[in-house]
Amino acid sequence: MEAHTRPIKALMLSHYFGQHSGGIEAVAAALARELTSHGFQVLWLASGASGDDGDKHEYRCDTLAAARTAEKLLGIPYPLLRLSAWRKIWCEAARHDVIVVHDAIYMTSIIGYLAARRQRKPLVVVQHVAFVPFQSALLRALMHLANRCIAAPLLRGADRVIFVSERTQQYFARLRWRRAPMLIFNGVDTSTFWPAVDTTAVQEERRSLGLPPHGAIVLFVGRFVQKKGVHALEYAARARADVLFVFAGHGPLDPAAWRLPNVRVCKGLSGARLASLYRASDVLVLPSAGEGFPLVVQEALACGLAVICGSDSAAADERAAPFLKPIQVELSNPEATAGRLLAQLTPLLARGSTPAEHRERAAFARARYSWSVSGASYAALLRQLCAPPVALPGA
Repeated sequence: MEAHTRPIKALMLSHYFGQHSGGIEAVAAALARELTSHGFQVLWLASGASGDDGDKHEYRCDTLAAARTAEKLLGIPYPLLRLSAWRKIWCEAARHDVIVVHDAIYMTSIIGYLAARRQRKPLVVVQHVAFVPFQSALLRALMHLANRCIAAPLLRGADRVIFVSERTQQYFARLRWRRAPMLIFNGVDTSTFWPAVDTTAVQEERRSLGLPPHGAIVLFVGRFVQKKGVHALEYAARARADVLFVFAGHGPLDPAAWRLPNVRVCKGLSGARLASLYRASDVLVLPSAGEGFPLVVQEALACGLAVICGSDSAAADERAAPFLKPIQVELSNPEATAGRLLAQLTPLLARGSTPAEHRERAAFARARYSWSVSGASYAALLRQLCAPPVALPGA
């Protein structure tokens, strides 16, 4: 009887916590909040700082000890878990009813998979990324190897797989599944991310952030790494000295090192402050490759912004295609990528966006990307996996 009445205990694993300012981490934090609101007891384990992100929440967090050797040497966010982290995941898996992991290739997911199989706990994999076409041939080879030897077996062996974009689902479409995978788009908190009502409101947002009230502002949000197209944005910023390029995030490729007068870097923004920066800007640019459907694209649309992004991201949701300007991204040729970006950016800035267009983008995001709907879908799936088997008549 206890299994029916007590809250379901969900163990969630990701490579980093939300303070690492990545899309996967932001989604994990939102999902933890949603599951908690549906009555689950959630423990989120990840590496890095688990300190308060500014929001009050009822789920628990605990840090996994890890080395950042891969990030320092190769520039990829792949924490190497220490033995104490292995033990912690193993012990917590025994105490929880279901295990949810984010992206199959990370060590957190691998250990979570092994613990789930050993302890006969249902495992759900939320797959965000397909293949990242790194500039480095070595990194591309490692990515192919990881997807083939780690991601594919783990996805095949999971009790359920959830894809966050059509593009990522298509990449893994040839796998043989234990159960058919689900497509659940990430949600957006539209009580935080909403459009400015008019030009005066935009100017007020800019003043609150210390940005010039007039002139074009182009925004990038994400980690400052190669796969996000940061090198291409340096070429674009040098070519358009009349445009202010604002970078929100952090990472090894710091745009402040370019020493350009039209480049501003904002670190540590999240929630309402990040939403204010979206509303203060004219266009979001994300010339990234190999991604699913980045949360920042959804947030920008919810704030009414025009969006220029890589073709992978633009193809992640066919219904969002009318609101996105896709470009071909070549990580190995950032100058050519910048040229394609500027070819889309120049007419966008020259024409501007009307308040009606802002409202249309925001209305689409509200209707299409709702955390209340996404969270309910996750909650229903986890309850189904944790439900006791139905006794057959006469058994």
